[in-house]
Amino acid sequence: MKLDARSTRDREAFVADRRARWDRLDALVGRGPTNATEWSELAALYRALCADISRARSLLLTGDVLAALEQLAARAHNALYGARQSERGGIVRLIAHEFPRALRADLPLFALASALFYGPFAIGFAAAAFDPAYASGILPEAELVRMEQMYSGEIARAAWQDASMAGFYVAHNVGIAFQCFATGALFGLGSLWFLAYNGLVIGTVGGYLLAVGKGANLLAFVSGHSAWELTGIVVSGTAGLRMGWALVDTGGRTRLGSLRAAGPTVYRLIAGASAMLLVAAAIEGFWSAGPIPASGKYVFGLVQAAIVGAWLVFGGRRAA
Repeated sequence: MKLDARSTRDREAFVADRRARWDRLDALVGRGPTNATEWSELAALYRALCADISRARSLLLTGDVLAALEQLAARAHNALYGARQSERGGIVRLIAHEFPRALRADLPLFALASALFYGPFAIGFAAAAFDPAYASGILPEAELVRMEQMYSGEIARAAWQDASMAGFYVAHNVGIAFQCFATGALFGLGSLWFLAYNGLVIGTVGGYLLAVGKGANLLAFVSGHSAWELTGIVVSGTAGLRMGWALVDTGGRTRLGSLRAAGPTVYRLIAGASAMLLVAAAIEGFWSAGPIPASGKYVFGLVQAAIVGAWLVFGGRRAA
């Protein structure tokens, strides 16, 4: 009898000591983790539960308790590994819903990145438009001559060149975006610099071509893809600033821990920026140089700008 009483107390103590942990796991599985920290917690609680089940069997816990634990373990297993199996279809959700939500959550950094890019853009454009000689202080003379020749008339090319040019634009756009993002590892300073530098260069080119009478040709060419491309560059810079800020303001964590906490947001921002730059390259390669009247290209460009704006403002709101 003493042995039985002691075993009963052991079983009761076993359940009492772990009930809060089991309840937490049940709550996480029920509503689903919402961030990387909760996914990590779910995995840890699931591993602990598996050990608890093994211990429960050795203590000869009653069948209903053991059955409940095994059912909870099965649900936790499905939440962890079932989610990974569905990730292939999750790319659409990532781009359409999670990215715009992450960008809106980081609105102050997005606003800062926009100011860093479009401020120098406006300065370079205005300065070069009023004084074309200003452009030679920003870009080599040979590059300005090449730009002027490129936009001296309507840009046209053979259909077979479209795919190769789209590939070129992908590499070019990704190169700029990578500069704006990856250098954020330097406490955000690299992202600050490359956002401002690229904004200044792009604005200067536009102002110079306007001053030498090629502005209409440039506008007809870039109108279709510029909303995607320029926004993608700014979003890449936002991701770099988020990474840099995680190194500056660690919230009491180690710098590595702070980077890990910022990782899901950075991942979503980069996924969205990549999608934007791919769309921009496709439009630039297959549409921008096409035999469409300039007025048609302007209308198309306005539609693309509206699509980008609606995506960033409304994307993911219903899913949230």
